[in-house]
Parts: sequence; C-alpha cells; structure tokens
Amino acid sequence: MKWILLSLSVISLNVRAIVIRDDVADKKYLADSNDFKALATFYIDGAHGTLIKPNWVLTAAHTTFCLQEGSNISINDQLIPIEQVYIHNDYQPGISHDIALLKLSRPIIEVEPATVYSKNDEQGKSVWFIGVGGTGNGLTGQTVDNYDNAGVLRKAQNVVESVDNALIKFKFDSGVNALSLEGVSGSGDSGSPAYFTEDNKTYIIGISSRVEGGNIGKYGITEVYSRVSFFEPWIKSVINSDEASRKNVSIEKLKGLPAGLTPQNLKMVCDDIGLTKTSKQSRAKI
Repeated sequence: MKWILLSLSVISLNVRAIVIRDDVADKKYLADSNDFKALATFYIDGAHGTLIKPNWVLTAAHTTFCLQEGSNISINDQLIPIEQVYIHNDYQPGISHDIALLKLSRPIIEVEPATVYSKNDEQGKSVWFIGVGGTGNGLTGQTVDNYDNAGVLRKAQNVVESVDNALIKFKFDSGVNALSLEGVSGSGDSGSPAYFTEDNKTYIIGISSRVEGGNIGKYGITEVYSRVSFFEPWIKSVINSDEASRKNVSIEKLKGLPAGLTPQNLKMVCDDIGLTKTSKQSRAKI
C-alpha cells in the first residue's frame, strides 16, 4: 500500500510540505495546531485547505480527487463531513485557476476562520507556510516524503517574489538572502496556505499549487501559489449564491484524474488514504 501513497505524493500531490534551511535546526520549524487553527487536512498523509467561513474551506482544485459529499476532512482535530465540492470551472492543471471550495456539513464555531486577502499589494510581503508533508533541506531537496513524515507539522517563512494575475510566486533563498526560518513546501501539502497575521487577524493570500523547474525543495526553486485576491470575486460568488448560480461558475468533480490514478484504482486509493475515526490505527498498519 505504501507505494500507492508515495506515487500520489510525488505525482498527484505535486506540491508539497515544509523543506527547511540546511543551516537551521529542524526543531525551530516545528509547529502545532495552535499556530494555524484554521488548517484543514484531507488525507492521512497530507493535502490541506483553510477554513475561511464557519462552513467553508478554501483549497487547491487538484487536491479534491477523493473528496465528495460525505468525505471526512480534519479541522482542529475534528472529523467534519463535506456537503459539497466546488471546483473553479476554468481550472487548467499545471497552468492556472487551481482553486476549489468545500462546503462543510456543519459550521465550525470554535475556530476563527482566516480572512480572504483582497488587496493587490502582495509583492514583497513576508508570509508563513504550514503543513505535514515531506521535508528535507535546501541543499539536498526533499529527502523525507509526506508518508514517512508521519504527520509532523512544520511552518516556514518566505517572501512574495512576484505576482502575475492569478498567481503568486516564491523563491527558496539561502544564506544572507534568506529569512531566519526560510522554507518552501514539499510533497503532500498542496492546498496549504500562504498567510500572515496583522492586527490580530490572519489573512490567507495564496494556495499551494505547484513548483517550477528544479528539484523539489532545493535552493532556487520557484513555488507557485494561486493568488487569493484575484479569486475573491469567484469565492464570493460561490459562498453567497444559490445552488443554481454556483453551478454556473464551478464543477463538482475534476474533469480528469491526476497522474497515477485511474477509474479502476480510485476507490481503493481513496478508501486507503481517507480520514476515518480509525485513520491513525490504519496508517500504522500500512
């Protein structure tokens, strides 16, 4: 079973968790759920989203391959069933519009949702990444995949390198050019947020989508995130509309399966990586 998880982490969830500086101790990057309570996790080895309303989670479109009505996701150590999945109807894998919304079956009232960033001044902003996927350092790249990381949560800093319409990009710098906890994502944390806190409010400005060029996690790699401010009108149109209007701007399922998945193996894979009350016990047996 592990080979299936590994193939998904490398191919389907092609971005990532937290890869760190080679000259900073790993323990300084360790995080816990209090660092970002709005973080949602979809599968036993990763893929994330962000609670932005009590019953709405924002994520990357390509993370939703196993998600449908009744699927469980985890928020604040609670399993919450999904009511409906809404994928941007202009999503183009590996290109743009990698964004989706999940409507939850009930509101999460004990967690403060993150705020969707609406300004167009992201360039140069310092943000945090967070996730449970693969790790390593900038010299070696990712050396521990998201399965073997076994749910260890890390966070890292980065600076918005460039902004291009629907996309935000980050670069993994080293040495004097890097932040004290500089880092990038690794396999298994697609959909995770780029966020910052200001005046006691947490804003999400990006959604982890993919990398451009080079090896995952090596210095100089460029990370590509979906730009939340660009998609704010779409987000509002889904959340604030009736069901008929939502269908005009979204689809319920991906038009094609990620590499490594087929209609024949999809159910088996989803059953194995899906979250249930016994997920932790099941994972230990894989």
